[in-house]
Amino acid sequence: MALLLALPALAAPPVSAAIDRGPVATIAMIAEPLGIGSLMGTGVDPHLYKLTRTDIARLIGAPHILYCGLGLEGKMLDAFERLAASGKPTTAVCEAVPEAERLSVASGYAGAADPHLWMDPALWAEALANAANRLGLPVPEGFARLDAYARASIGSIPPEARVLVTAHDAFAYFGRRYGLEVVGIQGVNTESEAGLRAIEAAVETVVTRRLPAVFVESTVSDRNVSAIVEGAAAHGHRVAVGGRLFSDAMGPAGTYEGTYVGMIDHNVTTIARALGGQAPERGMQGKLAAHDR
Repeated sequence: MALLLALPALAAPPVSAAIDRGPVATIAMIAEPLGIGSLMGTGVDPHLYKLTRTDIARLIGAPHILYCGLGLEGKMLDAFERLAASGKPTTAVCEAVPEAERLSVASGYAGAADPHLWMDPALWAEALANAANRLGLPVPEGFARLDAYARASIGSIPPEARVLVTAHDAFAYFGRRYGLEVVGIQGVNTESEAGLRAIEAAVETVVTRRLPAVFVESTVSDRNVSAIVEGAAAHGHRVAVGGRLFSDAMGPAGTYEGTYVGMIDHNVTTIARALGGQAPERGMQGKLAAHDR
């Protein structure tokens, strides 16, 4: 621990007795299925998140730290490397998935692969099982049913409308799994800015394909999606905002959408219904909040 205390950026503040001393994960998509605590809550973008003094205390006091890796937590990676070097047990959950199953990303991103693996329930089940076994925790269940629901719902979208236009490129694994072409305006990392050319290309796709809907995200500004809606209108095509998707964070804590299964159920149901497919209004288990529809 002397290594950490010698680094001002990681000097531990006084630790309150209320701080959770169990394993801690960075993102809720890891924490909730495993039943452990997380640093980031509702609507928090892991690409931009910076550790607080309380976070540092939790990490230093935790018996094990789980993070996604693959560059997702870009502003925290240095801290994780220092903690690991000090002997702290750490697990990069996404990096347990074989390289052959990862999707590559465009140059300019800190990671070598797309980190949004939770968008594929089958891959995420694999990653979480590895982490659960390492920590001696129960392996999360229920992902097979979720995967089957997603496959049936997205498969009901008319072929010509199977294009998912979103604020940033977090849905590539989802698209690969369920047969959707994905257009992410901002790229994989939300630190980057969407260029005019990217917006114009998205507008052309929407207009040419006569898409009925595009989608905003809970952790990303609506600005670029609004530009697409306006651009399509200027070309004589009216496109709706089909709904707000959960990409880099789940829904509010204590809600169904605040669980991993609920997050994906919400996304699947919202996408399928907005693009002309068939899905129950309240989702796979009838638990989706009515206002989300």
